[in-house]
Amino acid sequence: MLPWILSSAAKDEYMEARRPKRAITDISDYDLPETSDTGPASPKADELPTCLLCVCLSGSVYCEEVNPDMTVVPALPKETAYLYARFNKIAKIRNRDFADMATLRRIDLSGNLISEIEDGAFSKLPNLEELSLAENRLTKLPTLPTKLVLFNANFNNLKTQGVKATAFKKLTRLAYLYLGNNELTAVPHLPESLHVVHLHNNKISAITDETFCKGNTSYYIRHNLYQVRLDGNPVKLSQHPYSFVCLETLPVGWYN
Repeated sequence: MLPWILSSAAKDEYMEARRPKRAITDISDYDLPETSDTGPASPKADELPTCLLCVCLSGSVYCEEVNPDMTVVPALPKETAYLYARFNKIAKIRNRDFADMATLRRIDLSGNLISEIEDGAFSKLPNLEELSLAENRLTKLPTLPTKLVLFNANFNNLKTQGVKATAFKKLTRLAYLYLGNNELTAVPHLPESLHVVHLHNNKISAITDETFCKGNTSYYIRHNLYQVRLDGNPVKLSQHPYSFVCLETLPVGWYN
């Protein structure tokens, strides 16, 4: 076992999504009309105004652990820039969920039950910079907006056939890519802009001299990329001695 440990000066700049310790939004906190046992049923989450279910505050919408269960993305105020809809029971993202939401800069849907995303759901968000889909049930990725800086899909069921080899190629501003704890068997194309890439705990069994570098050339140095995680994969890094020659630091973690 060879411990390859990143220096303390380049510690992980990102912590995986954790359940926030905040009050649960409950409609019982509001003065809604009382109904008798024989009266109409309690309203569902998608039948209530968004800012009654959620906290809406100067461009930010917080819809975390909503009660009653939130199963779809709520209608958002037009000025929404930041959406936090973590730890709900949203199962599908539709194209219309974020239609005409040009102001969105961050979407966090961690900890839901999302297994399907329609391919155009995020592609028409020109200012989206951060997208977190961690802790869901995805097997494939949709088309992603080109201005993303951070993309997190840790703890899903992503498979290589569901992630195109060029899925991130056109994301020229992408700096932080988190694909750990999935079922990937190959490394997708990684844009030059990346600073951090996490691919730990997948099923990657092989890499090449061009996965991170540019083959045999000794003149190419990848200055931006300072943190790589491949631990927890069957790949044996000792069999690929030239795969990291362009990096200034070796991959983090323990490897065979």
